Amino acid sequence: MKIQSEQPIGFMDSGLGGISVLREAVRLMPGEDFIYIGDSAHAPYGTRPQEEIRRLTYDVVDRLLERGIKALAVACNTATGAAVASLRQMYPELPLVGIEPAIKPAVETNRGGRILVMATPMTIRQDKFKRLLAKYEGLAEVVPIPCEGLMEFVEAGTLGGEQLDAYLERVVGPFLTEDTESIVLGCTHCPFLRPDLRSFLKGREIALIDGSYGTARELRRRIEEAGLLRQGHQGSVAIENTSGNPELVRRSYELLQMEL
Repeated sequence: MKIQSEQPIGFMDSGLGGISVLREAVRLMPGEDFIYIGDSAHAPYGTRPQEEIRRLTYDVVDRLLERGIKALAVACNTATGAAVASLRQMYPELPLVGIEPAIKPAVETNRGGRILVMATPMTIRQDKFKRLLAKYEGLAEVVPIPCEGLMEFVEAGTLGGEQLDAYLERVVGPFLTEDTESIVLGCTHCPFLRPDLRSFLKGREIALIDGSYGTARELRRRIEEAGLLRQGHQGSVAIENTSGNPELVRRSYELLQMEL
């Protein structure tokens, strides 16, 4: 595989959530061209068996490789846990990053309070997540919250309102305690719900932490290290969706421009 700096950077996600990582990458690398494929035809990944998630991830990655990408971001926690290790073995010359819930920065800034992690049920069940939790055992109280159905709000364009508030009350509410210090947004869809989460928390000083910027920074570092960073060029973003639904593509571009 011959890679040149003029080639685009590929992004994949199970739907629209990875746009939160793409936003940061576009800001950090304005001279790059990006191709993003959201697999909303098969969303959500987080409730599917591991082998099926791996196969779906490979399918989208194959589509990106056919487009001649020079680097890859798997901007989905569930897909990262299922497929990134094997993708690195399959394509050792390709700069590649995955994403994981930002537990490390949450623990590093922790002052003794409780850390909640909002993530898909499959992310929480995966060995990768269990190893991540074990790493910080004894350093802080980290409590995973399986958020089945959360990503569907973003996919539907529902970033606030009574239904979302009722969901947060039912799913997140029981885990909130007086000593809750931070909430890790462990699904790439979550950052788009940040304004409503803030409203739901009713002024409580609880930090909302996500790994989008850190992932984009690591992607840039790997591209630069490989001598593939493109500069002096006006970058572009092309977004596609496996659903074939133009509304989801339009919504993706809206999320890309959204101020959080």
